[in-house]
Amino acid sequence: MTEIDRVSQTVALLREGRLPDVGPLFNASHLSMRDDFGISCAELDVAVEVATTHGALGARMTGGGFGGSAIALVPTDSTADVTSAVMHAFADSGFSAPHCFAVTAGGSAQRES
Repeated sequence: MTEIDRVSQTVALLREGRLPDVGPLFNASHLSMRDDFGISCAELDVAVEVATTHGALGARMTGGGFGGSAIALVPTDSTADVTSAVMHAFADSGFSAPHCFAVTAGGSAQRES
C-alpha cells in the first residue's frame, strides 16, 4: 500500500513540475524494497546510496530486483559527478563495473490517430 501511495504522489508531483520533490519518494521506495521486501542487493544499495550522496535528488532500484537496475534523478550539471562516484564505489567494493548512462524522460506512449 505504501508503494501505491508513493506512485500516486510521484504522478501528482510530476504533473506539477516538482521534480525535486520526487527524489525523497524514490529514496523511500528503495528503502522499502530493500528492508520490507528484501529484493535489493549490495550493488543496487551502493548505487543508490552513492548517487544520492553525490548529487542525485533521489534513487531507487527498478526492474526485477535481485540485481536489476537503479534509476537516479540527477540534475544535468551533476551527471558526471554522480556517474564517476558510482563507478569508483563499485570498483572500491570489488563489483563489476556498472553500465551508467543518462536519459531524458519523454511523454507517455500514445496510440497514433
